[in-house]
Amino acid sequence: MELGAFSVSLAVKNLQASQQFYENLGFKAFGGDPAQNWLIMKNGDCLIGLFQGMFDKNILTFNPGWDSNAQRLPAFTDVRELQRQLKARGVKPQEDVDEATAGPASFVVVDPDGNPVLIDQHV
Repeated sequence: MELGAFSVSLAVKNLQASQQFYENLGFKAFGGDPAQNWLIMKNGDCLIGLFQGMFDKNILTFNPGWDSNAQRLPAFTDVRELQRQLKARGVKPQEDVDEATAGPASFVVVDPDGNPVLIDQHV
C-alpha cells in the first residue's frame, strides 16, 4: 500500500518559536502561510508541518499523489482506494470519503494509542 509523501504535522503553541527551532535543525520554510498560523518546513526529504491553534494532537500525514516536493506523481493510489483497502483490513476511518467523488479528499484513522493518521490527497 503506497500512501504518498509523509510528514509529521505538529500542533505548536508558538509558530515563530517553532519555526526558529526547526530552522536551527536545518529545516527551511517550504510552504504554508504564517498569517494563517501554519508553515511547512523541509530538510532534504523530511517534511514537518507546524500548525498553531488548528488541532490538539500531532498528526502523521500522508499525501497520496505527491512526492516530497509536493509535485504530482504520474501514478498513485487514490485516497478512495486506500480507504477501501484499509476498511478491508478492519481499519475504520473516523469519517468516510465519498467514493462517488474524484480529486482532492481526505480521511483520518486513529492508531491503537490514539494517534491520528491523516490521509490527505490534494490532487
